[in-house]
Amino acid sequence: MKREALFESVFEKYQVEPDYPWQKNSDYAVLRHKFKKKWFALVYAIQAEKLGLEGTSLLEAMNIKVQPELLGSLRMQPGILPAYHMNKEHWVTVLLDKVPDAEILDLIDESYRLTR
Repeated sequence: MKREALFESVFEKYQVEPDYPWQKNSDYAVLRHKFKKKWFALVYAIQAEKLGLEGTSLLEAMNIKVQPELLGSLRMQPGILPAYHMNKEHWVTVLLDKVPDAEILDLIDESYRLTR
């Protein structure tokens, strides 16, 4: 899934636009609840090696919150990794080009619900 398509889908469903809070990482986009401002996703580009993968290519990724009891089965799927710079018991990193679009949107829905 492309970043732009992800943002369009999130806006259609939740009327939420990406927030870019960091100057140093100006392409890191936070998706927050409208009123509580609590994060439900972080979308960013990162080098593969920082995620424990081979190579230095830049990957589009997203951190989302999941139910702890689903972590093990989710991490066994291609494109779903332990969360980068987040609590690994509650968050995962999803590679946007490795996970089907419908599953990405389902995971966003779950993260939105869990962070409400």
